[in-house]
Amino acid sequence: MSGAATLAAIVRELERCGIPHMLAGSFASTAHGEPRTTNDIDLVIDPTREALQQLVGTVSQERFYLSAEAAEEAWRRRGQFNLVHLESGWKVDLILRKDRPFSHEKFRRRQPTQIDGTKVFLATAEDTIVSKLEWARAGESERQLRDVVGIIDVSGPALDRVYIAHCVHELGIEDLWLQVEHQANSE
Repeated sequence: MSGAATLAAIVRELERCGIPHMLAGSFASTAHGEPRTTNDIDLVIDPTREALQQLVGTVSQERFYLSAEAAEEAWRRRGQFNLVHLESGWKVDLILRKDRPFSHEKFRRRQPTQIDGTKVFLATAEDTIVSKLEWARAGESERQLRDVVGIIDVSGPALDRVYIAHCVHELGIEDLWLQVEHQANSE
């Protein structure tokens, strides 16, 4: 099963349980920038506790691996847990939306799109940039920064740089934004 087919299966499960989602990570940066290979799918979700419990209790155990304990811990910490498609081995990181202004705004700004015939909600290019810069600050710098440069190269003129500047200022990552802007402009 391909990544797109796995994404479609997971989105169906989320919709069945009434869980809003947003495609993020490398799938989002590929949609807005330069393609790169990945072995996982990042979905930000905003479930109620009941909807999350429904997902955990009803997801097909023959098709997917899901740890109920990890999902519960993710709920308590507003963290993440994994869902693994057993046939293909694709791993889906289900990331609970953080309770902070940027995360609320990013989720509000998500945009509907189609990926291989599946309607998904996608993080905007700007929000993908800001999130990748945060991941870079957390330690996964080189790959994340290359993704940001790729988004700037492809989507550059259409980017809302005022919005990005506001977000990176609020999150204290202006230095990384200036670094990747400089790198993108010098290539």
